[in-house]
Amino acid sequence: MSDQQRERQRLDISRHAVRLFREQGVGATSGEQIARAAGVSERTLWRYFRSKESCVEPLLTKTIDAFEAVLRTWPPDMELPDHLRAAYTPVLDTSGSDLEAVLAVIRMTHDEPVLRAVYLVLRERGERAFAEVLAERMRMPAGALEVRMLAAATSAALRAATDHLVSVGPQDISVELLRQHREHLADTLRSITRTPVRTG
Repeated sequence: MSDQQRERQRLDISRHAVRLFREQGVGATSGEQIARAAGVSERTLWRYFRSKESCVEPLLTKTIDAFEAVLRTWPPDMELPDHLRAAYTPVLDTSGSDLEAVLAVIRMTHDEPVLRAVYLVLRERGERAFAEVLAERMRMPAGALEVRMLAAATSAALRAATDHLVSVGPQDISVELLRQHREHLADTLRSITRTPVRTG
């Protein structure tokens, strides 16, 4: 099995896990049930995931990937908030049900400490990725304090904006709510990134 096939299978398992968590709760859902719903053996499930709660990682990673993709396509002659308004979406693929599933997981993290821990660990990984992109943009080492602080502030703003989105939004997130989410994030990041970025 190729790496791409493995990632597709992990994502499929994640979708089934989230559906079960939503239907019957995290505590009432077993790894056996997730494996059966996804059509894989328990052995395969535990080879991919260290716990049933970590099954949400592939879906949650989509939020990190979406923001990182925006950072990597940030034009040099445009301010980040303006680029976010034009290009950012909470999940890269919004054509299917993944956006709803991702936001449902984030909503569940408010009441499920173990899921919240998984979410925050992924956010920390995303922060490191943000630092790499910002370092290249600023022509500074990724480990420089200025870069790390900007990456941390950016990650915190993204997390707060996303938490706000799922806390006030209905189960079906509307286009208008997504627009407001982009605006809140862009406005916040405008103040965070007000210091000129080094481009030369």
